[in-house]
Amino acid sequence: MRTMQVRLYRLIGTGIASLVLAGCLSLSREERPIHTFILSLDSSAGVAFATAGKPGAGTLLVNVPVAQPGFDTPRMAYTQRPYEVSYYATHQWADPPARMLPPLLVQALEQTGSWRAVVPMPTSVRGDHRVDIDQLELLQTFLQKPSQVRVALRIQIIKLPEYLVLGTRLFEVVEEASNDDAYGGAVAANRAVDRLLKDAAGWLSGCVSGGQGTGCSR
Repeated sequence: MRTMQVRLYRLIGTGIASLVLAGCLSLSREERPIHTFILSLDSSAGVAFATAGKPGAGTLLVNVPVAQPGFDTPRMAYTQRPYEVSYYATHQWADPPARMLPPLLVQALEQTGSWRAVVPMPTSVRGDHRVDIDQLELLQTFLQKPSQVRVALRIQIIKLPEYLVLGTRLFEVVEEASNDDAYGGAVAANRAVDRLLKDAAGWLSGCVSGGQGTGCSR
């Protein structure tokens, strides 16, 4: 009888120890710091717009971008094999990229001097042109060494109030990461976004330079 009691006490003690250890491990995972990153433009580099439209060409409205499935989230996406998207556990964007891009595009567009005003939507302001953005992707790929960050989206400019499509174009920029980790991906993403949005701003400026959208060349 005494032997059975000893064994029972040992089993109970082992179970309690396992629960405590599991709790400690779980707490350790939960206490890992979350690293949060932002997207911004490189304000130190000047941009020349060779095809800039006439100053004060009207008011341009910038719509909220629509992200591809799996990318409408603040989680930082990466892939290690085709067709599969994964997310970093303790690294994230301050906001979904689709919500961080509009003010950056507005900033790049204002530098062209092509419009009297550039206004993000939603707004009650009546515009002369509207920019729609969809198919947004921001992904760090580990399919090669070093890893790369790919930013892609489609932009369409519409003349208002006729709702006449002046031009549609796909933009894609790939930047190599200096480090194969989340921080390296964040730095590369900022470089890629800076290049892409300034290219897009130049193209949109060219779209209104001809007056009737004749400047929308690829």
